[in-house]
Amino acid sequence: MLRIRCPYCQEARSEEEFSHAGEAHIPRPANPDASSDAQWGEYLHLRRNPRGPHREMWVHTAGCRRYFNVLRDTVNYEILATYAMGERPADEPEEGAL
Repeated sequence: MLRIRCPYCQEARSEEEFSHAGEAHIPRPANPDASSDAQWGEYLHLRRNPRGPHREMWVHTAGCRRYFNVLRDTVNYEILATYAMGERPADEPEEGAL
């Protein structure tokens, strides 16, 4: 079982209090009205499935109910960092590693 630290509540809790909300930092199309169906389909459905460090969104469903980001290693499930929406972790690996 994972222990996840909510960056808003500032305490580590059991993963049962949280819900996974998908990949983090996915940029919305810059001009939605000019985007093709294929571009929207890619934005909505195509996600990376990396081996190693991966940025994810989670929500503290049984706590503050706020969304936040998690940097988690998909090989060993280790949580490397948690951070508020709109932020990046201070100790984030190089961009090429993600």
